Amino acid sequence: MHVAYDRWLHRYALLTAAATFVLVIAGGLVTSTGSGLAVPDWPLSYGTLFPPMIGGILYEHGHRMVAGVVGIMTMALALWLWAREPRRWVRRLGGAAVLAVLLQAGLGGLTVILLLPTAVSVAHAGLAMVFFVLVCALALVTSPSWLHAAQAEPLEGPLPLPGLAAAATAAVYAQILIGAAVRHTGSGLACPDFPLCNGSVVPALDSLGIGLHLLHRAGAVVVAGMVFWVWKRVMSQHAQDPELLVTATVALALVGVQLLLGALTVWNALAVEPTTAHVAGGALLLVTMSTLTLRAYRRYPAGAATAPLAAGREALA
Repeated sequence: MHVAYDRWLHRYALLTAAATFVLVIAGGLVTSTGSGLAVPDWPLSYGTLFPPMIGGILYEHGHRMVAGVVGIMTMALALWLWAREPRRWVRRLGGAAVLAVLLQAGLGGLTVILLLPTAVSVAHAGLAMVFFVLVCALALVTSPSWLHAAQAEPLEGPLPLPGLAAAATAAVYAQILIGAAVRHTGSGLACPDFPLCNGSVVPALDSLGIGLHLLHRAGAVVVAGMVFWVWKRVMSQHAQDPELLVTATVALALVGVQLLLGALTVWNALAVEPTTAHVAGGALLLVTMSTLTLRAYRRYPAGAATAPLAAGREALA
C-alpha cells in the first residue's frame, strides 16, 4: 500500500511524543521529591482545579496538569489518524495510545486513593513507559524514513537482528519495572555504596530491599550486555544502514549514561536530579531500543523462524 507522507500529522505526533517525555520527567519528579501524597484527593486537588502551587503540590498537581494536556493531545492525534491515516494498524495503534493514557489516569488516581500501594505504583510506572513507546511508535511510523524505507530480503540464521533487538527491548522494560519496584519500596539506598553493597561484593540477602536493589544492579549488567550485542550485530551485518547504525549507537551511549546515573543516584543518596534523570534515561533507552526493533522488522524481516512477521511486510508498509 502506498501511503503519502503527511508532514503536519508527523510533526504533531513528534510534538505529542515530546510532551509525553516531559510527562515522564514530571512523574519522576513526583517520586524523587516524595510528593506522591502532597495532594491527598483525586481527581481534584484539595477540592479545586488550581490549588496553591507550593511545596510538593507543585510537583504532584503539576504532574496532573501535564498529564491532562498529554491526554488531550493523544486523543486529538488518534482522531487525526482516524480521519487521515489509510493504514488500519496505525489507526489502531492510535486507539491503543488513547486506551493506555486513560488507564494511566485511572492508575494515577488509584495510587492516591489507596495511599501509594507498591503494586499500583509500579503498574503506573510500567504503563507510563508502554504509553511513551506507543506515542513514539506513532511518530516513527508516520515519518518519511519509515514510509520510504527500502526492504531487504528476510534474514536467516539463529536470532537475526529483529528478534535480538526485540529481546533486548524486553530486557530494558523488565529492568525499568525492577527499578520502579526499587523506588516504590524505598530500596534505593538498601545498598548505600557502589559498586559494592554494604561494603561487600556478595552481601547478606537479609531484606527485600537488598534483594531488589541487587536484582536491579544485575539487570543493568544484563541490559548492557544485550544492547552491546545488538550494537555489535548492527556493526557487523547492517552497517550499511545508517538509521539502524545511529539508533544502535545511541542506545549503547544511553546505557553508559544510565550506568553513570545509577551510580550517581547512590553516591548522592537519592538526590532529586540524578534520580529523576535516571528515570528519564531509562525511558529514552526503552524508546530507542523499541525504535531499533521496529526499524529492524521494517527493513529486515526475519526468516522462516518468524514467518508470520515476514508475511506481514505489506501491512507495515
